[in-house]
Amino acid sequence: MPSVPTASGIVTDELSGERHIPESKRADGTTRKAIKIRPGYRPPEDVEVYKNPTAETFRNRGKGPVPGAESLKDDKPAQSSAAANKNAKRREARKKAKAVGEGEGEAAPAAAAAPEKEAADPEAEKEKKVRTLKKKIRQAKELKEKKETGESLLPEQIAKVIKINELIRELDALGFDADGEPKAETGAAETTEAST
Repeated sequence: MPSVPTASGIVTDELSGERHIPESKRADGTTRKAIKIRPGYRPPEDVEVYKNPTAETFRNRGKGPVPGAESLKDDKPAQSSAAANKNAKRREARKKAKAVGEGEGEAAPAAAAAPEKEAADPEAEKEKKVRTLKKKIRQAKELKEKKETGESLLPEQIAKVIKINELIRELDALGFDADGEPKAETGAAETTEAST
């Protein structure tokens, strides 16, 4: 008994395992002979074509529902990413820490530690700002020396040289002199007023 024909018309005999194209009639009434197919041969019509999933979705866009809209509620529990797991663990840890803090009365020491951190942060920020301003002033002074020796400067470099006084004023507002050293309370105020 022959099997179902493939796309190329090849039928496999289930008893003998031989493959052949059965005889057929032409339009003019003549008969085509049956063609035996050698074992292992696959005609191009029967070879499966690779379908790129990305290209398929691009070709099928606009045909059908909104992508990702089907069964959103069912997929949520099954599709938990590593980031979602990590965030869930963090939430649980926060809840536990909050419960432990309230239960043992440790809220007061934690609250006392918070202002110390806040007090240290403005000082660190101020020091960082002073360091950056000192660096900018040093670079601007080097560029000014180059300009005085006759070297040509780029427009950005000239802009840095022009900003020296502005940078010094910023340092002064933070309580430091032009060299980046903390200035004395009384004498420094008089010298800056006299220089301007």
